[in-house]
Amino acid sequence: MTLAPFRNRRPSPPVDGAADGTAPEKGRPGAFGRRPRAAAGERRRPVLVLNNVTKTFPNGRSALKEVDLVVPEGDFVFLVGQSGAGKSTLIKLLIRDELATEGQVILDGDDLARLPRRKVPNVRRKVGIVFQDFKLLPTKTVRENIAFALEVTGTPRRAIGPAVDRVLALVGLTEQAAQYPSQLSGGEQQRTAIARALVHDPRIVIADEPTGNLDPLISWEILQLLLRINELGVTVMMATHDADVVTALRKRVVALEEGRVIRDEVGGGYHRTT
Repeated sequence: MTLAPFRNRRPSPPVDGAADGTAPEKGRPGAFGRRPRAAAGERRRPVLVLNNVTKTFPNGRSALKEVDLVVPEGDFVFLVGQSGAGKSTLIKLLIRDELATEGQVILDGDDLARLPRRKVPNVRRKVGIVFQDFKLLPTKTVRENIAFALEVTGTPRRAIGPAVDRVLALVGLTEQAAQYPSQLSGGEQQRTAIARALVHDPRIVIADEPTGNLDPLISWEILQLLLRINELGVTVMMATHDADVVTALRKRVVALEEGRVIRDEVGGGYHRTT
């Protein structure tokens, strides 16, 4: 499949030493462009910062405990851990479905706990979510599913068509644009979900077990697509139980256990090596 190029994004400044991830400037970069890679030794602006984050639910269960995490722009991060380790709770914090009990969650310079309610939709658009079960609308075509993500946010109609065309080309689904989810293979449904996640030009794409319902061959195709998207400058965080994929790709691995980060390793495998 041929991948269409992104429109040029404005390069972001390096991290200026602030640990809170506060952006030096608030303007959104242009959509769909290859973000220049940082030179060797150059600091990158953090897209996501968690400072000493704890999440305790009303029943007293602590899902996350004193989590510190910095994800610079352009990173590809695997989030691993057994069921109940805290991965789902962390993702909910990032899209502000939940708020941290203690600590700070900072997304693209915005402290999510201090965010006025009216600004929540704008911040959520900075995160593209890809789900294991696709969550496509069955009565809408591929094109309509992707366009709907823009329509509900009030995007001008004249801008929707070109944006949808670009992401369709990116994920290789231009020819399937008029088909309904029931007419698609599992891999095509997941590529539709990825296109929907990208159409807002998010600061980070979070893929929550995106290959969990796919066979191994199709899973690798989805992984290759996510890697290509990352090469174009999009930050990617992928939660997964797939040890073979994590170990083979040797990207950054953040491992959770009982709500704590027990390992943060660049080039690591699924399991800790001794």
